[in-house]
Amino acid sequence: MVPRVLIVDDHAAFRSFAHRVLVADGLVVVGEAADGAAAIAAAPRLRPDVVLLDVGLPDMDGFAVAAALDAQDEAPAVVLVSSRSRDDYGSLVDASSAVGFIAKSALSGDLVRRLLEPGR
Repeated sequence: MVPRVLIVDDHAAFRSFAHRVLVADGLVVVGEAADGAAAIAAAPRLRPDVVLLDVGLPDMDGFAVAAALDAQDEAPAVVLVSSRSRDDYGSLVDASSAVGFIAKSALSGDLVRRLLEPGR
């Protein structure tokens, strides 16, 4: 199965970068959103397998968006991303419904795939 991805980030340059990286690594990008509300609205329509979700969004933080996505029917997996270190968020990442965290500078399709592996 080729993962279908929704990219959520308020910076167009990162969305473009992530799109290029993920497509080059064999994933399918089904859409992009610039804020949490748009992501929550787009997910049921686009039906991504995974949402690549920035922690710092202008309207709500990524943890709140992850919880809202998790409450949807056929909830997608969520991978949190940030330009900050995972350590900066303490236990918030572990307490969230996200399947994992990737630093923006380390983003790759392989890392996303690994986080989606069953029993990981």
